[in-house]
Amino acid sequence: MRVVVTGASGNVGSALLRRLHADGGHQVVGLVRRTPEPTDDVPPHLAAVDWVPVDLSREGSAPTLWQAFEGADAVVHLAWGFQPSHDTAYLEELGTGGTRRVLDAVAAADVPHLVHMSSVGAYSAKRDDRPVDESWPTDGIPTSWYSRSKAAAERLLDAHERAGTTTVLTRLRPGIVGQRSAGSALLRYGVPGFVPGRALSLLPVLPVDRGLTIPLVHSDDVADAIVRVLDRKAAGAFNLAAEPPLTAARMAEVLGARLVHVPSGVLRPVVAASWKVHLQQVDPGWLDMGSTVPLLDCGRAFRELGWTPTVDAMTVFREVVDGMRDTASDRTPVLRPRTVLGQAREALRRGPVSERQRP
Repeated sequence: MRVVVTGASGNVGSALLRRLHADGGHQVVGLVRRTPEPTDDVPPHLAAVDWVPVDLSREGSAPTLWQAFEGADAVVHLAWGFQPSHDTAYLEELGTGGTRRVLDAVAAADVPHLVHMSSVGAYSAKRDDRPVDESWPTDGIPTSWYSRSKAAAERLLDAHERAGTTTVLTRLRPGIVGQRSAGSALLRYGVPGFVPGRALSLLPVLPVDRGLTIPLVHSDDVADAIVRVLDRKAAGAFNLAAEPPLTAARMAEVLGARLVHVPSGVLRPVVAASWKVHLQQVDPGWLDMGSTVPLLDCGRAFRELGWTPTVDAMTVFREVVDGMRDTASDRTPVLRPRTVLGQAREALRRGPVSERQRP
């Protein structure tokens, strides 16, 4: 099978490349903004990929996409952005705009199957803690740019289906996705550059709303779901999450910190103010989304794909936290090692990550 993967060097993409290589028999094309450096000791799952540089935030990416998609059996669209959080126009152009460009190229190349990585963030706010299935509205959380963009991408897929496409469209809606090797990347996205990863071991208290409950899933389990979808050419939407849901109490347990209940309504102005003055790079929309997204009923993935997660949510979170503490990394630019000194050099050269312009 010839599989083209956008965002192939990221958190989910790296896991998918490992899985496709292990299965064998696939020709994999990886579309990324920055290709991995060729070295003598590059891992086999990266060496086997045909890498194609492309920036999905640019209208001029269309010819590259058309050429890469020609003759593909499937396109797996994973590419998305998280920083710079102060440049939401760029992030929405990459996320929603990039999805539109991928859909246009899929239609032009007559690709038989498109797998789109949506998110729990595409869902509308929950009413309670009962898990929802794939019929729950995907109108997003209005105060979160990430959620709005994921919901907007779903509307693009809706329009593509209404237009009478012959392409099978699959939407995967995972909870928060994590693995150890994403530790350095997550530090860059969410922790000020002057704070070392080891500081997570020194956290005395966790000041969050005790009602916080978040669905999690391991990157390898998401990769397994993608392969099952490709093998079955399964259409429609599939929720993906592991049990048990991550609660504030469980987060505090893994972090070795004491949970201090701070209602989300009280915490939000603090997050918003510190983000606005660039003390930290996580915008308040993430708090809004984390406080309101529903838990996920994954029965459809079990019934139609035979999918069950192999890593429970507590283990996923523990692995992610350990990866952040150890600044774990991988051999791609997205998952590169993160150091305080390296962050300081980048900040001096290109500005803070939350408003950094793309080269």
